[in-house]
Formats: sequence, structure tokens, C-alpha cells
Amino acid sequence: MLHRRALLPAPFMAAYFGRAQAQLGWPQRPVRLIVPYAAGGGTDILARAMAEALRPLLPHPVVVENRPGAAGVVGSDAVARAEADGHTLLMVVSTHVMNRYHLPSLPFDPIRDFTPIAMLTRNTMVLAAGAVQPFDSLPAMLAYARGNPGRVGTGSTEALTSFLGQELARRAGVEMPDVPYRSGGQLMNDIVAGHLPVGWTSTVSATPHIPTGRVRILAVSTASRTPYFPDVPTVQETGIVDFDFAGWVALLAPPRLAEALVARIGAVVERVFGDQTFRQRLVTLGVEADFRSADGLRAVMEREDRIWAAAARAGHIQPQR
Repeated sequence: MLHRRALLPAPFMAAYFGRAQAQLGWPQRPVRLIVPYAAGGGTDILARAMAEALRPLLPHPVVVENRPGAAGVVGSDAVARAEADGHTLLMVVSTHVMNRYHLPSLPFDPIRDFTPIAMLTRNTMVLAAGAVQPFDSLPAMLAYARGNPGRVGTGSTEALTSFLGQELARRAGVEMPDVPYRSGGQLMNDIVAGHLPVGWTSTVSATPHIPTGRVRILAVSTASRTPYFPDVPTVQETGIVDFDFAGWVALLAPPRLAEALVARIGAVVERVFGDQTFRQRLVTLGVEADFRSADGLRAVMEREDRIWAAAARAGHIQPQR
């Protein structure tokens, strides 16, 4: 390998060693962390907490930039086209993979056109309802929806929460139209105000509203209860079998990012997630930390791609028109 490099013309040699030096010195300027969702949602909250925790570890800050639009596609596409130098990163939820089956078209391949850096958290989704609604449990909500077909809209913010709402309605045999929102923060504000009957969102989006007494959590999406709401039953506990879905948040980069740089960024982020003070802050925010390396994230993305492909073939995921 060294012999082959020695045969390269001087300009190529300079470029090669210049890139290597740049990787060792990452970052050389502020890092843009693109959040392709509106401000105030769970992913945005996590991104800002992580950027703050990274500040003392890096010579330049990580600046969070919200680029919402088209269920995360607008911001993600900007990163897919960005230079692979480690100064533009992307924080996405698991529907980044699911979108290829939920949206009519994508300008990128959600796996091939990005470099995995790390999986950060596991997101248990919760079914939230306003305290003013005429039901206080999942069975009561389903009974009310049966008696009022089409009047109990289910709020969602992206493909996974939309799928959860429609899958629950399908299995329960009720009509509950999907009501899309741009962020978990906006969805929760309408639930608190009584404008939206129920909505699926993350524990991060729901947690700040619980002390107000104006929000109830009716159920969680996973097979086991979440430690953040230990008294709230799972959907399975109410009699709907095999209902077990969770989301995640991950850090991605533009395609073809050098392995050395992937390792460098991943190591710094892992250091943050290993810090007890930061982990305690995540608990306060309602975030379930689940750090995994680039290889671990890639395996999760590929596995879920197979799951959602099968769901689409079965007709359980319908592309938006």
C-alpha cells in the first residue's frame, strides 16, 4: 500500500495526507447537526442536549439546524448531498428507513446514501390524550371511537406514529383518521388544548406535559411497559396481541465518510452517552439511551428495512397519495 501511494503524483499525495490530517483534527470548524423535523419535538430536544454536552469535548461547537419538511426528507436530502468531511451530520428517527414504503418517492436511498455513525436512543411511543376527553383508558377510547366513527382523529408526526395509529384502528376494527403534525411539540400542544383527541408520540414529547395534569397516557407501543410511565399498560395488555413497536434516534453522515472519521465522531458521541450526568439528564427528559456503534446501527436499519418491506407487501403500509 505504501509503495502504491509513493507512485501517486505529488498533488494526489498532498490531497491524501491532507484528508488524513483533517480527520485527525476533526472538527476544524463548527459542525452542523441537521434535525429534519420542526423545533420542539423529541428529536430536537435530544439534539440540543447532545450538542451542549459535546461543547467541552470539541474545539468547535455543534450547531443544531432544523430543516423540517416532507416527513424528514428535506433535511435528510440536504445531508445526503453534503460534503463527507464530518462537518455536516444528521439526526433522524427510525422512520428515516420506513419512509421509502410510506412516501410515494424519495430522492435518496435511506440506507445506501448515508453513513451510519451511531444509534443513540430507543423510543417507546405513547398514546396521549387530553384530560378533557370523555375517556381515560385505551378500551374506553376504542369504545368511544366505535360509537363515533371517524370523529376520533389520531395525531402523528411521521411514518411510524402514523402506522401505529392506523394499525391500532385496523386491529381494533374502528375508524380513526390520521391527523399529521410537523412535530411532537405541536401535536402535544393541540392535545393539551383539547383540539386533538389522541396522538402517538415519544416519551420525550409527552413527559413535560404530565405535571400539568392536562394529559393522560393511555398505552405504550412496546411489549413491555416503559419505566417512564410504569403504571400505563401496553397495547397488548388490553387484548390486541403482537402489538410491539418502538422507534429509535440515530446519527448519520453523508455517504462515503472515511472510516477513521466515523470512528472519531462515534467515539466522542459515545463518551457523552457514557457520562452519568448526561444520562441522568436523558432520564429527566424521558429519553431511553441505547447507544450502538456504526455497525450496530447499520444492522438495525437493514433489519427494519426487511420488516417494513414485508408490512408493505401485506398492505399494512399504504403509500401516501
